[in-house]
Amino acid sequence: MVKNFETIIGLEIHLAVKTKSKFFCSCPNQQTFSDKKPNFNICPICLSHPGVLPVINKEILIKALKLGMALKGKISEISSFDRKNYFYPDLSKGYQISQYKFPLIIGGLVETDEGAIELERVHLEEDTAKLFHSQKASWLDFNRAGIPLLEIVTKPTLTNPKQAKSFLEELQKIVRALDISAAEMENGQMRCDANISLRPLKEKKYYPKMEIKNLNSFKSVEKALIYEEARQTKLWQKNNPPLFQETRGWNEKEGITVKQREKEEEKDYRYFPEPDLPPLNKNFFIKQGINIKELRKDLPELPFSRRQRLKMEYGLNKEQAKLLADNKEISCYTEKVFSELRAWLLSLQTVEGSEQEIWEKNKSQFVKLIVKWLINYLLPLAKKEEVLDLKITPENFSEFIILFYEKKINGQFAKIILEEMFETEKDVDQVLINKKSIFLENKDEIYEIIQRVIKDNPEAVKKYHQGKINVFKFLIGQVMKKTQGKISIKIIEEIFKKELN
Repeated sequence: MVKNFETIIGLEIHLAVKTKSKFFCSCPNQQTFSDKKPNFNICPICLSHPGVLPVINKEILIKALKLGMALKGKISEISSFDRKNYFYPDLSKGYQISQYKFPLIIGGLVETDEGAIELERVHLEEDTAKLFHSQKASWLDFNRAGIPLLEIVTKPTLTNPKQAKSFLEELQKIVRALDISAAEMENGQMRCDANISLRPLKEKKYYPKMEIKNLNSFKSVEKALIYEEARQTKLWQKNNPPLFQETRGWNEKEGITVKQREKEEEKDYRYFPEPDLPPLNKNFFIKQGINIKELRKDLPELPFSRRQRLKMEYGLNKEQAKLLADNKEISCYTEKVFSELRAWLLSLQTVEGSEQEIWEKNKSQFVKLIVKWLINYLLPLAKKEEVLDLKITPENFSEFIILFYEKKINGQFAKIILEEMFETEKDVDQVLINKKSIFLENKDEIYEIIQRVIKDNPEAVKKYHQGKINVFKFLIGQVMKKTQGKISIKIIEEIFKKELN
């Protein structure tokens, strides 16, 4: 079916920033309250008592600047706070301290596997209190009031729900890599409002948008946008397009969006400058001891860049790079393993050529082994715990890989050794001593088994002598079968070659 309409999506993301205290007071910034009493983490500033004055938290400014620089945004020469006026029970002041005319960060972009997404702005604001409802009453909890938020606003240039989901996943990885936010959507540390509208193809005019509020998972964002895209398409096809902006909620159970109210416009909030807070400019940063040049120097490599680099340097595919690069701890671990293996390879006296030539020649074999044993075996062991704990050091894991590379252990017993290394946190040599009984080392016995395999497979031996080298693997497999894998492949190969030649 020919698509006659273009989908336009813009996202607004609220991130709860990791700081020691709230935005404008000294109350601890505790972002999960499931096991806490309501209204235990509050003060006169949180409760908006008359006459109290807010004080800017320096830590949130540092983290906001880091995010802006990492996303290639422009730091405003002058940034200031505004009062966003509206009435709602969770906003005791009657206004929210936010930024409107002069946000801290202008522009920027997030690079994703679905393409680069441009940003409109990144600005600062405080969180509100939280309402809880039952059929009989409503309760108001101010524990969340005043928690520092970063609002990231994209340009309305996203064109499909999948792209929106990809953007949010990448943003979460970025803020975690920068240690700005835990960004757990299920705990409200990353909340998304998705704006969506349609227009006929080739038109440039924007039509009224629907804002889907407080989506709390990547799947919910994608599903809600898919539903809303289909709903609006039907309206357009009936010549009954939306005439007014709406705020809609997402009903996860029924898989539909539900109208909540007509959406407010900017004029409805009656923004005006916050008189109790100074402008954020160069002089203010100097007084606070914030050095922007130093912050820029300390920015880490972002997950997308790291994925691209690992694919380029090691020939990893998309999924492998994602698994090894998106988590900072796993990424550092992987690169240390590569470094250890490279150093070991270059230390061998038998290898000739320049360092780069030696490494390039052997790299692909090491990549295959690391991908196999790290992704398929070590990471599943480490992720059984709630917190990732690799336990085996990169040095010990490298030694394990070298043993396998040199064919001193086979796959069956390599698994046993790796599990023992993980459980005991001992190095590979100690585990090998403990597990020595599982290996068959009597050469006379091995010689007898190999002779029997040669005798039982004359056709395979004949083909080997005719130059069909592949049958060698078959003969080795027969020996492994008879010994239940209790012999080093290297020993089998050595004896086999002597006997066959």
